[in-house]
Amino acid sequence: MVKFGYFLASEQFGPKELVEQAKRAEQAGFERLWISDHFHPWNDAEGQSPFVWGTIGALSEATDLPITTAVTCPTVRIHPLIIAQAAATAAVQLDGNFILGVGSGEALNEHILGDPWPSPAVRLEMLEEAVQLIRRLHRGGNVNHRGEYYTVQDARIYTLPDAPVPIYISGFGPQATQLAARIGDGFCTVLPDADAVDTFRTAGGDAKPVQAGAKVSWSRDEESGLDAAHRLWANELLPGQLSQTLPRPRDFEDAMSLIDRESTRDHFATGPDPERHIRQLRQYLDAGVDELYVQQIGPDLDGFFTAWEKEIQPVLS
Repeated sequence: MVKFGYFLASEQFGPKELVEQAKRAEQAGFERLWISDHFHPWNDAEGQSPFVWGTIGALSEATDLPITTAVTCPTVRIHPLIIAQAAATAAVQLDGNFILGVGSGEALNEHILGDPWPSPAVRLEMLEEAVQLIRRLHRGGNVNHRGEYYTVQDARIYTLPDAPVPIYISGFGPQATQLAARIGDGFCTVLPDADAVDTFRTAGGDAKPVQAGAKVSWSRDEESGLDAAHRLWANELLPGQLSQTLPRPRDFEDAMSLIDRESTRDHFATGPDPERHIRQLRQYLDAGVDELYVQQIGPDLDGFFTAWEKEIQPVLS
């Protein structure tokens, strides 16, 4: 049976708002949490980007829900050794109910220290080495490592959970999806893509969980929900490698101007009609995901959580 979680958008809400959303999500019957990890929002209209590890610490005291980062890039902006320490601390705070979701990242967040932005193939190589290093550090003891991309000298993480932190891999395209199947404990995606799920399963991920995230814009009327989705999240409709290569929020804003409202309407469930939301979310269930995380885009969070609890989740379960 599919498990449902709530998707906390660090790009759109401040840390205190995210904690309040998590508490409300737990009350509405959501079973777990996704939280995005960004340095920048996708565009200035979203307007936030708190440090995810601080927010996770607050969440650990506010709810009992398991948390997955969706997703952390452990390769360029932050060294994998530091991510290993952060993830271990989060797992201790959450009594082991933490999953480190990782991916190869976006220039939007990773270019800020002036490092060159590698090609997709190199980013996947870096990700694989980073995951191997994080796992070594989580086993405890003194670690020395001199790899192709990372060096660690006499490092030991002292605050460790009782069991190693599971690491799920995000994948867009067959190479990344096959890597996720080979080295990940699970798979993260934001697309209702049955082919990607099948690729993951057949490449070695058959018994591993698949998580997916989806955004909806519940509102009292369809047009106001569409306004919010188009203004804040039209970047999700950008084609090809743009989401990985554009470096600044203003560049995403420029590109988003090419996305028309009707395309946004087709992509996001908007308005109050529960059937509209059920149809969008059922695409993910039909694609074969094991866990589905839902984010409310618009400002009417109370309306969304009430609709979820009474009209949407009972039909999907």
